Amino acid sequence: MIWIVPVSIVLALLFAAYLAWDMIRRDQGNERMREVGGFIYEGAVAFLKRQYRTIAILAVLAALALSAIVGFFGTETPPGEGAEPITGLDLAWHTGVAFLIGAFSSGLAGVIGMITAVKANVRTARAAESSLGEALTVALRGGAISGILVVTLSLLGVYVLFLLFGGFDDPALAPFLIVGYGFGASFVALFAQLGGGIYTKAADVGADLVGKIEAGIPEDDPRNAAVIADLVGDNVGDCAGRGADLFESTAAENIGAMILGVALYIASGSENEAWIIFPLVVRALGLIASLIGLAAIRPSMVKDPQRALDFGYWITAVLSAVGMLVATLVMLDSIWFFLAGLVGILTSVAFVYITQYYTAGNWRPVRDIAEASRTGPATNIISGIAVGFETTAAPILVISVALGASFLCGREGVEALGIVTENSLAGGVFGTAVATMGMLMSAAYILAMDTFGPITDNAGGITEFSGANEEARAITDGLDAVGNTTKALTKGYAVGSAALAAFLLFSAYLEKAHLESVNIAKVEVFIGAMLGAMLVFLFSSMAIRAVGTASSAIIEEVRRQFREHPGIMDGTEQPDYQAAVDIATKSALRNMIAPGLLVILAPVVVGIILRAEAEAALLMVGTIAGVILGTVMNNGGGAWDNAKKYIESGAMRDSEGNVVQKGSAIHEAAVVGDTVGDPFKDTAGPSLHVLVKLLSTITLVLAPIFI
Repeated sequence: MIWIVPVSIVLALLFAAYLAWDMIRRDQGNERMREVGGFIYEGAVAFLKRQYRTIAILAVLAALALSAIVGFFGTETPPGEGAEPITGLDLAWHTGVAFLIGAFSSGLAGVIGMITAVKANVRTARAAESSLGEALTVALRGGAISGILVVTLSLLGVYVLFLLFGGFDDPALAPFLIVGYGFGASFVALFAQLGGGIYTKAADVGADLVGKIEAGIPEDDPRNAAVIADLVGDNVGDCAGRGADLFESTAAENIGAMILGVALYIASGSENEAWIIFPLVVRALGLIASLIGLAAIRPSMVKDPQRALDFGYWITAVLSAVGMLVATLVMLDSIWFFLAGLVGILTSVAFVYITQYYTAGNWRPVRDIAEASRTGPATNIISGIAVGFETTAAPILVISVALGASFLCGREGVEALGIVTENSLAGGVFGTAVATMGMLMSAAYILAMDTFGPITDNAGGITEFSGANEEARAITDGLDAVGNTTKALTKGYAVGSAALAAFLLFSAYLEKAHLESVNIAKVEVFIGAMLGAMLVFLFSSMAIRAVGTASSAIIEEVRRQFREHPGIMDGTEQPDYQAAVDIATKSALRNMIAPGLLVILAPVVVGIILRAEAEAALLMVGTIAGVILGTVMNNGGGAWDNAKKYIESGAMRDSEGNVVQKGSAIHEAAVVGDTVGDPFKDTAGPSLHVLVKLLSTITLVLAPIFI
């Protein structure tokens, strides 16, 4: 079934091209809308150019260092009896080239996500003047272009490298030669997500605190000097960063699963290469399912935005299950592996609805935070932190059940086929890999919903900026609230898939490092474990502090402009938007370097000094801590944000039965809580997804030198 891979790539590219044509031909609205859209586009492109110039320099230096280290100290021994080890220049150039291709592709995925979003936002604002259905369709299709191309690029990169590195001549060796691709993708994704996250939340916090609370003006009001920086931030953080994040998720999962499949390929007599190419086929089938799910949503059917998006998601999930059934029966000849894949698909569904429960305004957690705002910012923050901690329970239980059930299915599947492996755990671990494949089958659709969020957020700002009618603003506000939920949903999905993918990558690392178990009773191993947990919290601290420093500078700049230019408030003077954009840009680029280098260098130092088993402990405990802390930050921050939106929607009433108004003490308390949650959900939290997978890919690439 390998033919389905190039077919799905061609179909996806054609469908994305059609969506791009359909979006570009749509009306961009009045002159004011186009002007604001131009400001956002220019700011986003300027930031991305500077950011990716910095990342490119770091990536080239990293590729050279990686090639040198692997070339001098690394030895790759292919599985199977009598196989000659690969050393020196041969191993170095394979690793370095794969790293650079992965880095370039990950960067391209981020650029695509950002460009499509800034082109779609003004068209969504114009569509909101027509109908809810039209506005939702334009925003979702804009997000779909990004989602489809990101997953397609990931699949194309792994497939082409597999071919170029002799995958069909020696399928057992090629997966070990392309691990650098996943490392390169993770490397760029970390800096893209971290830099974009610092930018977007520094601008957002600055705009909200001065604009809403101090000046008492509405969100996205053109009198706020930080508003353009805020709108630009939605694109460089939520679109470019998340695009690179999910790109490396799918790439790393594909490569890790292919490595695990090698053991079963050899154990089955080296006759069925399906064990190795199966992950590529499943990714292709998931891509096709996502295309159909996205195409199923029409403007005429949209009455409730969230239900319309859920409808498309369910189509994607059902078709993914059908594709998984066909692939497992045809390629692996086992119903057990279908059940493992089904576990992954159901895990994806569970994460979608768990995240909706904790971050949507019609459920108890968000309303609790909103109610806590009645007594001030302190109780709002206390309630939000409590909700964030609570949100870890259900996702961790789901991940635990998914890992256990898929492991059992994989073990039973191998036994039913009569395959005997050197490592008794190989079948079960491959079952968890199949579950991860199942969860990531809907990645293109999920990423479309994620990019939908910042597009609708920007559209709301453009309608406010351009003085559009109240009905259009009501439509974009409603879509923005749904977009907050879909963004939180994607983060939950990303951290869940990161947990499953990290387990399979951890297993792949044990395979490469020739370890059967990790004995935490050894002192050096225990030290490695503690360092792994510490790394997660130190990294998060550095990311959040960067937002606080940058937002303070923006707050002072906005205050200065209000103080020195009183005509801004009565509309006779225009704010200097570029000043806030420059502050956010410089701060993001300056502050993304240190935490990024910390994550890259720490595992290298631990592996070289404490060796392979301690490195495994760092990876294992760092993954667990990262998944749990990431869940707290993502869902807690999303709940804070939608508690504010819940109040702004007019759904909350005071003790006398009157609607709680914007600008009231209750609303101001909710705004403060939202600003606390901002760096949680859009900077540190999403960056932790990448950290978890970067730890896995860097240890996988450098495993030979840790032994």
